[in-house]
Amino acid sequence: MASRRTGKRLMGEINVVPYIDVMLVLLVIFMITAPLLAQGVKVELPQTSANPVDQQGKEPLVVTVDTAGKLYLDADKNQRLVSDDDLVNYVRVVLRKQPDVPVLVRGDKDAAYGKVVYAMTLLQQAGAPSVGLLTQPPEKTSRRR
Repeated sequence: MASRRTGKRLMGEINVVPYIDVMLVLLVIFMITAPLLAQGVKVELPQTSANPVDQQGKEPLVVTVDTAGKLYLDADKNQRLVSDDDLVNYVRVVLRKQPDVPVLVRGDKDAAYGKVVYAMTLLQQAGAPSVGLLTQPPEKTSRRR
């Protein structure tokens, strides 16, 4: 007579414990790096000459940065010097009343890049969903050959 084997049967299931460990490590890595990625200022640079911004009939809110890095608010056809806190508070109030008003930054060509970016971060803190940059069209120069 043939004897039967008595023993444990092979298990055909995948051991998921290593997969769970890997997923937890990835989760921790993403939790640590996600705040670091959100620190930048979103700016879409034009690839060619800029087209006019569609204002949808709304008067834009314009912040001007001069060569010294001072901030001016262009409101009611007047420019007035504002502090950082006053700018954030004013823009926050305007955006609550008119959430779709265009927000633009006009930087002097000799203004430090960091000052213009700082103005954009203040506007983002105030709740502006997007911030545009005002530019002048390039001067047409005649090419001589």
